Amino acid sequence: MSDAADGGSDDRRDPEELPAEIRENVPDYDDEYLDRVSDRLMYSYDLDRDVVVDGERFELSAEMRVRNQKQFLHPALSYADHDMMEYVFARRVSTPSVGELERLVAFAHGVADERVEAHEQHYGTDVTVVLVADRIPDDVAGFVEGFRDRTLLKFGYYGHYEVNLVVVAPDREELVASESADTAAAFRLWERVDPPAEGFFSRFAKRFWR
Repeated sequence: MSDAADGGSDDRRDPEELPAEIRENVPDYDDEYLDRVSDRLMYSYDLDRDVVVDGERFELSAEMRVRNQKQFLHPALSYADHDMMEYVFARRVSTPSVGELERLVAFAHGVADERVEAHEQHYGTDVTVVLVADRIPDDVAGFVEGFRDRTLLKFGYYGHYEVNLVVVAPDREELVASESADTAAAFRLWERVDPPAEGFFSRFAKRFWR
């Protein structure tokens, strides 16, 4: 069924319609699927391509930083600042395995150890690993759907970081994601990304649907 028929949206857009400062900083992935994913991420994430991190190669990487700040009368008089970050790493594979995912979970913990700055204003950091596959084996789907990995920093006083997993087979329109992997919405191109309800950290939740 086409996107037009099922209410989905086509994320491809004429590059000339985008602001120049955005166009200049969005990589060309030479991959139609990843290009369309980047169309969903480009407004809120800093994007890169063909990166190698701790020996692991990824076709797409993305980084987002958000500061939630409450103000009293004037921006200079702020309180309850919270920093939130996400690092996304995506690559293509033929058929993913549970062993590969377990290795990438260890990789994600290494990224968090290197990049998370634990302090009182740190609310949370997500490290999300995405595998773009030809198919999703049943054992992989079960592993990802049951996965949850959150680490409290100083008993939560310095916030937390969370490892998320996503496996997507775009040609089959199939995707599995761990419980807290909100970024999965950006990779589910056959479905519309609807505006979230207003609420706490709503700016963080709106990052895909501009």
